[in-house]
Amino acid sequence: MEHIFDTATALKSLGPNRYAGQPDPAYGNLAGPFGGTTSATLLRAILEHPKCRGQAVNQSVNFCAAIGNEAFEIKTKLIREGRYLQHWNAELHQSGEVRATAHVVTAERRETFSHHSAPMPQAKPPSDCTLVPELSGFSEWLNRYEFLFSSGEVAFGASAKSLSPAATTLWIRDRPNRPLDALSLAAMSDAFFLRLLHVRGALAPMGTVSLMTHFLADEAEIAAQGHQPVLGHADAIRFHGNFHDQHMQLWSADGKLLATGSQLVWFKS
Repeated sequence: MEHIFDTATALKSLGPNRYAGQPDPAYGNLAGPFGGTTSATLLRAILEHPKCRGQAVNQSVNFCAAIGNEAFEIKTKLIREGRYLQHWNAELHQSGEVRATAHVVTAERRETFSHHSAPMPQAKPPSDCTLVPELSGFSEWLNRYEFLFSSGEVAFGASAKSLSPAATTLWIRDRPNRPLDALSLAAMSDAFFLRLLHVRGALAPMGTVSLMTHFLADEAEIAAQGHQPVLGHADAIRFHGNFHDQHMQLWSADGKLLATGSQLVWFKS
């Protein structure tokens, strides 16, 4: 039986370099689809292209306009390829407009020098963490993941004069369970709550403008994670002039850094 994530990111070929897709309400956000599934769908269009070689090593997504719940088309283009690397572009078109773009780099990985210089963040085991219950009448995509907070939960209703830290450490996995791969890792890169929500403890008009993910693990390391929860850490440095930064790390259960990334977030006030 196909996992709901694969249904939500499924594409139908319309011919060379053209694919049709449809947002799934199971991954709906406050307005339109969850950005993580949009990123994963754009990545799928590249990885399933007949000319694609290697594994995803980087993805940069720009959310150019609000994406609605109607059908869309993705157009792909191989920009340049060499012996080891391919550079791809993808555009998501909806209602006659470009709503999102992506640049994806794929690579043929080889056995090379390997060094892991950073330790895994300290965190309580998943069994000792606070599980966010399923929510009703809010962003449906939140129910597609298990969020197990070790530290840095959102303190809703906090005083505006008493700002909370931006950092979060939590365990996360698909709900229902799904073996980890590059597509689900791309979606999880956007599954951290926006840092402004943690700092202020209140909803405000906000949204991701750009999202970058570096895939630091190879396919075998990602597949070895299986259904186990991934350890995530996110933080931000500055909130100013309608924008804030956001940085994230995703770690395997056995302490390997799977992906890092950053995003730029717009907020109204």
